[in-house]
Amino acid sequence: MASLRSDLWCMAFVRRHNDRGDMCVVVRRGDPIAGQVFIEVDHLDGTRSLYTPAPVVSRGDEVGPVFQLRFSRVDPARVRERIAQEIDFDPDLWVLSVDRRGDDLDIDLVREPRA
Repeated sequence: MASLRSDLWCMAFVRRHNDRGDMCVVVRRGDPIAGQVFIEVDHLDGTRSLYTPAPVVSRGDEVGPVFQLRFSRVDPARVRERIAQEIDFDPDLWVLSVDRRGDDLDIDLVREPRA
């Protein structure tokens, strides 16, 4: 099964979070078909988290991106710097921003390896 277009996934994510009462916007539009998606979370306490695309994993027939938590509740400048580095490397990426006090974004996350 083909993967879901980036623009459709991003629009659904934004709508779902705005419907939940979170403020969610598209900060940067990327390639509509295959642009990578980065999600920054403003926790409304002076910290931000950053979710980035996970390494490619086989998921059978499932579609849509899988993320990994790159930074958890760090200084906002650190998140901005990382996004700027990624844009220099891949100008076709998407950046979504959501204001949410909690950590559950209802996205697929890569599981941490067990020790």
